[in-house]
Order: sequence, then structure tokens, then C-alpha cells
Amino acid sequence: MPKTEVLLIQNVVGLGGESDLVKIASGYARNYLIPHGLAVPVSQGNKRRIEALRQRRAEREAKELSSMSELGKSLSKVTLTLSVKTGDEGKMFGSVTSGSIADALKTQLDVALDKRKIHLDKAIHALGEYEVELRLHPEVRSSIKLVVKSSNPLPPPPVEPVAEAPKTEKRSYRGGARPSGDAKPAQA
Repeated sequence: MPKTEVLLIQNVVGLGGESDLVKIASGYARNYLIPHGLAVPVSQGNKRRIEALRQRRAEREAKELSSMSELGKSLSKVTLTLSVKTGDEGKMFGSVTSGSIADALKTQLDVALDKRKIHLDKAIHALGEYEVELRLHPEVRSSIKLVVKSSNPLPPPPVEPVAEAPKTEKRSYRGGARPSGDAKPAQA
């Protein structure tokens, strides 16, 4: 199958980024990339565009890196509180996932963050405090403190009764007579 070289104008997932020269199948270039405006065929005029595209790409990536590092610094100082439904014993229904953390960030802090940038080793299944890692950029990692609490109040812990001295029982006997030490009460 013949290969052709094209200059990417936009990022194409699995192929390359803006201003990359890639060698691909000619049909893919002719039928998809070029008609959708994602790439242009390599020519002398287009080769001159490469430098301008690379400069624009470098500026965009530097801006993204600085904004993500600022976001990481500000989020590391914040405590995020997430309320979940629990049963009578405080056991959670379901779990806390990266998607629910991203939704809480959006509603509480007005920070739109993709759930794929929130890294959990495993889903959270218990109430408590957690450190959640944020992978904001390949070069920027941060963490946020997450407090998972119950949305319905937990019942107070059972109070153990204090042991009291045994009370003496008063027994009433028919006939009013008390039995002597080993005698049994009279039965009617």
C-alpha cells in the first residue's frame, strides 16, 4: 500500500500533534484527513508553514502548562467535601469515583476538570478523609484533600448501661406465710 507524507494542521488522536509530519496510507490522507481539514499534503509552500505551526503549538503548550501548575497549586490548598447516602450503620450505598469527584469540583469550586485527570487507585467505599492525586498535565501532579461524609445523620452509638447493684425482689406468698430456708412455697 503506498504511503504519503502529510503535515498535520490539528491534533489527531493516535497519529500526532499539530505541525507533525507523518507518513500514512494515501487513502487515509486523501479520504479523511485532507477533506476534514486536519492535514495538508507536503509541498514547498506547506513546509514553510511548519515553523509557524510549531511556534503556535509551543506557545499553546507553555500556556497550558502554566495554567495547570497554577490550578494544581490552588487545588492543593482546598478541602473538597462530598456527601453520600449511607445506611443505618454508616455503610455507603455505592462508591465515590473520579466522575463524582469531578462533579463535586464543578459544583463546589466551579472548576471544570476531566475525570480522567483524577487518579484513584480504587473507588472509595468508606466514609473518611482521603488524599486524591490529580494528574493535570504530564509534568504537573497535585493532590486534593477529599472528605467523604454521610448525607443523612448517623444514629448515636449505643450507650452501654452502667451495671447497677442487683435489687432484692419482694415475693408475695399465698397465705401470707414465708417459707423457711429449704421449704418450697405452697402451691395451690
